[in-house]
Amino acid sequence: MLKSARKQETDPEGRMPLVEHLRELRNRLAKGLLAVVVVTIAAAFFYRDIIEFFTNPILQAVGCESSFAELAKRRDGTCARIVLNGLLTPFTLALKVSLMAGVAFSSPVWLYQLWAFVAPGLHKKEKKYSLSFVAAGFPLFLGGGFFAYKTLPTMAAAMISLSPADLDNQLPLDDLLDLITRMVVVFGLSFEMPLLLVLLNLGGVLSGRRMLGWWRGMILGITVFAAVATPSTEPISMLALAAPIWVLYFAAAVFALVNDRRKARIEAAGPGDDEASELDLTPEAIDEIEPVSSGRSLPAQASPDRDRVNGYDDIT
Repeated sequence: MLKSARKQETDPEGRMPLVEHLRELRNRLAKGLLAVVVVTIAAAFFYRDIIEFFTNPILQAVGCESSFAELAKRRDGTCARIVLNGLLTPFTLALKVSLMAGVAFSSPVWLYQLWAFVAPGLHKKEKKYSLSFVAAGFPLFLGGGFFAYKTLPTMAAAMISLSPADLDNQLPLDDLLDLITRMVVVFGLSFEMPLLLVLLNLGGVLSGRRMLGWWRGMILGITVFAAVATPSTEPISMLALAAPIWVLYFAAAVFALVNDRRKARIEAAGPGDDEASELDLTPEAIDEIEPVSSGRSLPAQASPDRDRVNGYDDIT
């Protein structure tokens, strides 16, 4: 009975009192946090595998070999070892890796809870746009993270090669994981740049013609970013990062040009059958009211006693 009464009291437009909004926010935050905790506990059993997944490619690129004969095959004889410093470091590292994996792998749950809280306040078109951006932004971020994962071994080898010969480098594992996390986030966000340009175009802030006019500066800026993010002596790694962002930038510019032409055609066609035309609110001069001439008689008025029944007329 209580559930049916609440359903009957629900506003048909989805509006709720402030207390109901806060209660719903609390419930959705609790569900998202519960998902993070559950996945974090599950990831704690596999934290060694997660660490090896990220560090093995780097260690294979710069790690010290077991024999001096293999070490002599390197160009300058330098190598690196991944180490742990401190007694509590293994525990804090396991906790950090498990929590990061919990937040990452439970993202579909807490992102859905966030969407379910915001969606009732959006219009149909806004819901369509937001779902499209999420559907495009998540693969783009994964693509940037993948490029970071593939670029890190080359970057590590280039950095280690700057060390003096016959010296081993010790890489603290916690610092190395922090570096990997930052690289993945930076590369992932760099792949979101074209999506931001499309969003600005749909909002009417940036036109496709102006976006395309920036192509020289954008190519230079993307190239400089790729060179800084992949400090390697070979240009292949730099082009491997810069080329996809170039393609995404020009794809965003083409989309913006097509969208601008579509808007121009809609504006030229005028309002549709189901749309209201724009009102002309320009003030106009009002003609003077013709005064009543002295010879013009007013309409005849009813006599005071006519149409009265028991002292009352039709109005009273």
